[in-house]
Amino acid sequence: MLDNMLNTIFIITAAIILISALLTITAHNVVHALLYLVITMLAVSLIFFILGASFAAALQIIIYAGAIMVLFIFVTMMLHQGEKSLAQERHLFHFSTSITALFLSSMLFFELIFMLFMTPAGSANSRVTAPSSAIITVKDIGTQLYGPYSLLVVISALMLLSALITAIHISKSPVTSEIKTKADNL
Repeated sequence: MLDNMLNTIFIITAAIILISALLTITAHNVVHALLYLVITMLAVSLIFFILGASFAAALQIIIYAGAIMVLFIFVTMMLHQGEKSLAQERHLFHFSTSITALFLSSMLFFELIFMLFMTPAGSANSRVTAPSSAIITVKDIGTQLYGPYSLLVVISALMLLSALITAIHISKSPVTSEIKTKADNL
């Protein structure tokens, strides 16, 4: 019975991932696309939690749904284009356009509440935190991440830095460049 409930929650969460990923791609508004992307990442973390990888679920929420999305939102806000984008930003939030995001995120919230509090303690906790032959600690993950995979970590950090520098370069308005050249000529 419990396996059927967890399978149902898994299927619903997978459907939420597909719907929110599709809405991320098809959204015309960048802020709405980022909102749907956050929902996708939260749903992926719930899948990790269902499969017993609670550390991966926590990392998914902290790193992707937290830090990376803050970076995306920062770059999006930095790329605004004067009065035209300010007028568009004033009309970004309409409750009717956020009903789908609200519905999907509330479904994820209720699934998580159900898994944490409504399932029997012995069976659900044994499924989610099943003992394995080798216990992996945070120290082991850090040793692997900054040991043999340290080059990949540095490359990904450089990619994020170059993306941020590119966004800053793109966001430079021609007006500030003209002011600088006029000041240099004086």
